[in-house]
Amino acid sequence: MQGYRLVYSLAAVVAVAVVPACAQDTAALQKKLVSEFALTQPTADNTDIVTAGAILVLQKSDLVLGPTSASSLYTNVYKDGKIQANSFAQAKKTLGKIGRFGSFIPGVGGAAAAQASNADAQSGAAPRTYVKGEKMWVTKIDIKTEDKQPVVVFELFTDAVNDVRYKGALKFPYPKGASEEQVDKLIAEVFTVQPQEADDKQDKQAPAQGQAPAPAAAAAAEPAAPAAPAQAALPDIPPPPPPADQPPAPPKTISIGQTPDEVIAALGQPEKIVKLAKKETYYYKDLKVIFTAGKVSDVQ
Repeated sequence: MQGYRLVYSLAAVVAVAVVPACAQDTAALQKKLVSEFALTQPTADNTDIVTAGAILVLQKSDLVLGPTSASSLYTNVYKDGKIQANSFAQAKKTLGKIGRFGSFIPGVGGAAAAQASNADAQSGAAPRTYVKGEKMWVTKIDIKTEDKQPVVVFELFTDAVNDVRYKGALKFPYPKGASEEQVDKLIAEVFTVQPQEADDKQDKQAPAQGQAPAPAAAAAAEPAAPAAPAQAALPDIPPPPPPADQPPAPPKTISIGQTPDEVIAALGQPEKIVKLAKKETYYYKDLKVIFTAGKVSDVQ
């Protein structure tokens, strides 16, 4: 009997030691993923973005996301190198069970089930399938256990497409005991983070086909003019006297409501331009000018 008690005590000690270790591993992995994929904070009504995080570039097709007005969150699973959308079928299956057994529960059968099944249709927009190369943000990264297997869950949020924003979730099941590098490699098969420099390059569009070349290019294309005949060297001319002291020019100011052209005329070309939704931000050395709908809305 004492032997059994000893075995039970050892089992309890092992269980107590393993659970915190697993929790620590999960927390460390979650912290690492959040540092690699900076989270985006949308507004409460999902109509805009409060804080923009990393821009994710999709590397696989067939990711199904639903409109933010939908009643349910569309979920997808990455398995065997493919993205599989499974939320719609599961939702239909669940609603079917409600329809079959809801008549035994007051307030659940009949009209309640029909109302739940039509919620997404009443939202005014259908789900959208995203393909390789499209971009989005991640608003939450979570690690769960489903069917005794650890799963990383990315909750996603997109820019507006035809005035509709989309959201959904993508699950990454991974083997127990997998290292952080293995999980990183699995997620990297689906998402890469767009470098910050790429945002600046997108603002610089190439000339359209058939457009006249820039003045410098046109000058280069013209034949060189014949050199002028050499002239006798002129005598050295002393430099003019330095100008008298003058008061410094008043600092240039930016006013609310000015256009980008007016700001550039006053401050010159910005060091960086970032466009996000309906806002556009000009970054100068010690100044940040924010435009909303083409007008200065804030200066920081």
